[in-house]
Amino acid sequence: MPVLDPVNHRAWTIRHPFAHPETPSMLDEPRGPSPFWGETPIWDGHTSNHNLIMDQHGLVWFAARIRPAGAQPAWCQTGGDHPSARVAPIAAAGRHLSVYDPKTQQFDLIDTCFGTHHLYFGYDPDNTLWTSWGGASGAAVGWLNTRRYLETRDAKASQGWAPMVVDVPGWGRRGDYVEADQPLDLAKQKRIIAGFYGVQPSPTDGSIWGQSMDIGFSRNDQPGYLIRFIPGPDPTNTGLTEVFQPPAGSFSPRGIDVDSKGVVWTTLGSGHLASFDRSKCRAPLTGPAAATGRQCEEGWTLHRFPGPQFAGVDPGGSADHAYYVWVDRFNTLGLGADVPIASTNGSESLTVLVDGTLHQLRVPYPAGFFTKNVDGRIDDPNAGWRGRGVWTTTGTRTPFHSETGRGEHPRVFRVQMRPDPLAR
Repeated sequence: MPVLDPVNHRAWTIRHPFAHPETPSMLDEPRGPSPFWGETPIWDGHTSNHNLIMDQHGLVWFAARIRPAGAQPAWCQTGGDHPSARVAPIAAAGRHLSVYDPKTQQFDLIDTCFGTHHLYFGYDPDNTLWTSWGGASGAAVGWLNTRRYLETRDAKASQGWAPMVVDVPGWGRRGDYVEADQPLDLAKQKRIIAGFYGVQPSPTDGSIWGQSMDIGFSRNDQPGYLIRFIPGPDPTNTGLTEVFQPPAGSFSPRGIDVDSKGVVWTTLGSGHLASFDRSKCRAPLTGPAAATGRQCEEGWTLHRFPGPQFAGVDPGGSADHAYYVWVDRFNTLGLGADVPIASTNGSESLTVLVDGTLHQLRVPYPAGFFTKNVDGRIDDPNAGWRGRGVWTTTGTRTPFHSETGRGEHPRVFRVQMRPDPLAR
């Protein structure tokens, strides 16, 4: 794990441990020869760290692999005694959780039955850490009660997960449902398999939003979902799910964030920055359309990314594409609260939407700007634009494939917005 202290101008790395001696390594992955390194592998990472987040105590929580996927505890699986396993047993999990305390420089490795990919804290007293699974195997929504875990260090008692069940009949509560591989029955609820990739709790109503690229049976089944999970008092047994497909001509959501008003933002593979406002839905979110997500097109607003489109493809979209999206709820960049920022890899830019207009922020050539993530930081709220900014990184795993070659290292970028070109 690379660490940067921008105040004292220091950078260092911390090695993330793993629990099981047979945890897979990057050395086990198929690879070809490198033009720079030949047959020599230059890393042996076991933990496959994907995402991390800091809590209010300064603890750092990771989505990280700590054991082989198949070394699943018996209590997770069919016949297991965990309350969630009785409802939705899980046979394997390829990535788990950990927490690092910078003060003690110690890791806790947290074995989870559910897989992890992205993670974000809810707004509840338990400081629940909600996770995404990623990919079509994500058959459940998983979470960790971090308050309980930090008090007890009991991973089993602190975690839970729930199937995604759509309320087709409109009962307003969990009831009998058919499994995902069974035909739709309008008299019963319907389980779906649509693993969260992005995950984001709403600050307005306690719901948990996710985003899925596909549902796993076939990539032609549907062009991606936004997913709303309503936990209820006992999420494993009371959680309900709503799904929403992008409107005709758009497809493949990737990344998700929720602004302070509860509006959901995502980027689309069709070349759009998109928002979804559930409060605009006119029809009841039940019936056959509820199981397919073909409902509430009126909730969507699309903003076409600037630039050209591929030849012979719908000109309503763009060839530009984004990896993820982040909403600047606290005006850390200086363009206003709730400004969405898309990490558009095709144009090597951060694309921001301000007052209905898209603008692209670039790092000048030849430094390269392949970014995947953004976060904001206010160091001094009284210092104007100098005291705030957003931070992003080089997102490629092989920075030495850029034009600067073998000596190139990953970069961290701070982006600040002056109110005018001569501002001090």
